[in-house]
Amino acid sequence: MAADSGSGGGARGGVGVPGYQPGAVDSPGNGSRGTEPRGTVTVTGTGSADAAPDLMVVSIGVECRAESVEAAYSRAGAGSDAVASAFRRHGVEGADIRTAALNVRADMTWREGGGQRVTGYVAACTLTIRLRAPGSASAAISEAVGAGGNDVRLNGLELTFSDDAAVRARAREAAWLDAASTARQYAQLASARLGRVLSIVDNVPVQGPVPLARMQRAASVEQVAVEPGDSTVAAAITVVWELQDLT
Repeated sequence: MAADSGSGGGARGGVGVPGYQPGAVDSPGNGSRGTEPRGTVTVTGTGSADAAPDLMVVSIGVECRAESVEAAYSRAGAGSDAVASAFRRHGVEGADIRTAALNVRADMTWREGGGQRVTGYVAACTLTIRLRAPGSASAAISEAVGAGGNDVRLNGLELTFSDDAAVRARAREAAWLDAASTARQYAQLASARLGRVLSIVDNVPVQGPVPLARMQRAASVEQVAVEPGDSTVAAAITVVWELQDLT
């Protein structure tokens, strides 16, 4: 498992304009000028955490063309059943197999002088499969593709977590450390020190492209090897600190 990281170079901060602050008493008898608020500093910190995914979500479909709606629908149903059965043979529970889409449409062609005409019908069925052992997903996917034959459409894979609470907590901690480090630097530049935390906003970070799985042709077997690797969870927070005079 890779170490957590905080991207300090991407943090944004600003020092607030000093002025009146609630609770700051400016009177001749006030001898606590050293801790009097003098403004605020606002910083956005980012961080991330890596972990090995324990769940792979596979989108796989069957698309069939035939001269009649009934024939196309029947073929798509049979192909979908064959794909689902292949996954069940690899230990996938029924609750982890879901029909995500089902449709039938006319297959149209255009002919000069004759306009559009129906040449057949296309039936498509898409399944979403949750594989809870990503390390052994290659064999299950390969058998499912073989069971559906040329009608199979492998739409994509997503590597994720069945419960990402722990890795997300580490990402938030990295984001906090990033924000605090930057805020301390701003306070030092302003000849001040950090006081109380006035607000914390949990931002939704913009996720960049994350490789889902490295897929390579295995030399000794007729299947594609899926290597899960690590997945990244990102976090971003905006924190407002009170600035105080140095004591």
